[in-house]
Amino acid sequence: MTTFPFKDIPLPLPAPELFLQGALVLAFAAHILFVNLVVGGSLLTLFFQIRGLKDPKFDELAHAIANTITVNKSLAVVMGVAPLLLLNVLYTVFIYSSNSLTGFAWFLIVPLVTAAFVLTYAHKYSWDAMADNKPIHIALGGMATILFLIIPLVFLTNTNLMLFPDSWSRVQGFFSALVMPNVLPRYLHFLAASLSVTALFMVAYSGRSSDILGWLQRHRLHKGSLKRDFYGIVFGVTLVQFLAGPLVLVTLPSQGLSFFMLAFILSGAALAVLLALLIWKEMKSPDSEVGNRFPSILVVMTTIVACMVLGRHFYRETALQAHKMEMKTRTAAFVAASEQAAYDAANEALAPKDPLVAGKSAFDANCAGCHQLDKKLVGPSVLEIASIYASNESGIIEWSKAPGKKRADSPQMPAMSHVKDKDLAAIATWMLAQKK
Repeated sequence: MTTFPFKDIPLPLPAPELFLQGALVLAFAAHILFVNLVVGGSLLTLFFQIRGLKDPKFDELAHAIANTITVNKSLAVVMGVAPLLLLNVLYTVFIYSSNSLTGFAWFLIVPLVTAAFVLTYAHKYSWDAMADNKPIHIALGGMATILFLIIPLVFLTNTNLMLFPDSWSRVQGFFSALVMPNVLPRYLHFLAASLSVTALFMVAYSGRSSDILGWLQRHRLHKGSLKRDFYGIVFGVTLVQFLAGPLVLVTLPSQGLSFFMLAFILSGAALAVLLALLIWKEMKSPDSEVGNRFPSILVVMTTIVACMVLGRHFYRETALQAHKMEMKTRTAAFVAASEQAAYDAANEALAPKDPLVAGKSAFDANCAGCHQLDKKLVGPSVLEIASIYASNESGIIEWSKAPGKKRADSPQMPAMSHVKDKDLAAIATWMLAQKK
């Protein structure tokens, strides 16, 4: 494992960590449910509206599904506040680091969400007005759907990156984080889940929505037949997930694997077999009996989601465990050093007389996060710096104040303008003294 050169914020958590982790699991499950309904609803609306170009009755069905998206997207946003805040509290350094590394894509989420909302409302409320311009109207909905597909991909890429600090030095922005081996398989699994959850939601909604019940009556269709069609989507997507699930598992880096993670994931996969069997029986039932097994299907689906969410949580905790322990040690050392510095200042303690002691102290406080004595960390080692500058202390000082970028495989050093000149001089003296 690469050395993890970070400290945490030395502040107490606002509640017990176990409570916050439980809240995160529940809040994330609620959020992802409505995200699934937005993404799946957008895809089904687009599918049925395109199908409606040949058979207008499907355009009416698409309109009924579209009416659910605006409500679900609002709930998705509201439900997304809690897990985002809890992530920032529990994994502060990790989530902020991945935010920084994914850069522009992460900060685009707010304008992308805004644009998607505007397009969704425009698509919904222009349905009748654009009845004679269906290709343009479909394109409007298609643009909203594309944005709803991009936003979760950005979020997934970012939260995936936070799990693997060992990879941070190799990431050069969003697209290099996107091509990490497990991102696209996880995204495929997410899309499949979105369609499955939405189709199951439509099974329940089609029996209670006045829009759909009126549509069925106008076209002399039985609601059992429509439910069977939505069950067919759930069944087909479940089969796809039997392929996507193992792909996700084999592409996950091994440092996050654990007994509990595998137990929950494999339990969810076993329940998916039962889900497929129940849905198959529903699809083979007469119209009047379709839906009788829905309560059992809902319980099984809910349990599968719970298993997957818990498996994801245990993977995250295991993947970050070693880094969190190292950061905890560094934070404790930082707090101790800060308390000692405050004590020394209060007692008018003088700086050490030995310039090498002063230089080592200043180096530890300002440089040790990126430089080690004899090996590359974020920047070159102290021995390499001493070799490059020989007896040129002023060269080290000048570079520290206005660094450039010479190494393609390393980030540019930030200017050390906050460090006093006497401390920079002491650091340079100590560095050059390390040359063997």
